[in-house]
Amino acid sequence: MELAGKDKLDKFKHEHPDARSQVAAWEAEIEEAAWQTPYDLKRQYPKADIPGKQQAIFDIRGNRYRLWVKITYKLGIVLVKAIGTHKEYEKWEIG
Repeated sequence: MELAGKDKLDKFKHEHPDARSQVAAWEAEIEEAAWQTPYDLKRQYPKADIPGKQQAIFDIRGNRYRLWVKITYKLGIVLVKAIGTHKEYEKWEIG
């Protein structure tokens, strides 16, 4: 998959060094993935939430941080919408 919005991830890794290695590992896994459907994503990440067919929420460092992405499966693009603490996640308007 092509990963867009890496600037948000880079900023987050700088601000939250405790999550740096897990975010970097997630980035590498996404760039190697070739999802065609949300079911493909769920096979790789069974704990990911899929609030819409083209969105996903990933837990980072357990449930300490959340990562929200929009996915265009046909084009193979994963766009980082937001990454933050669980408290910040509760304020995101996902829909």
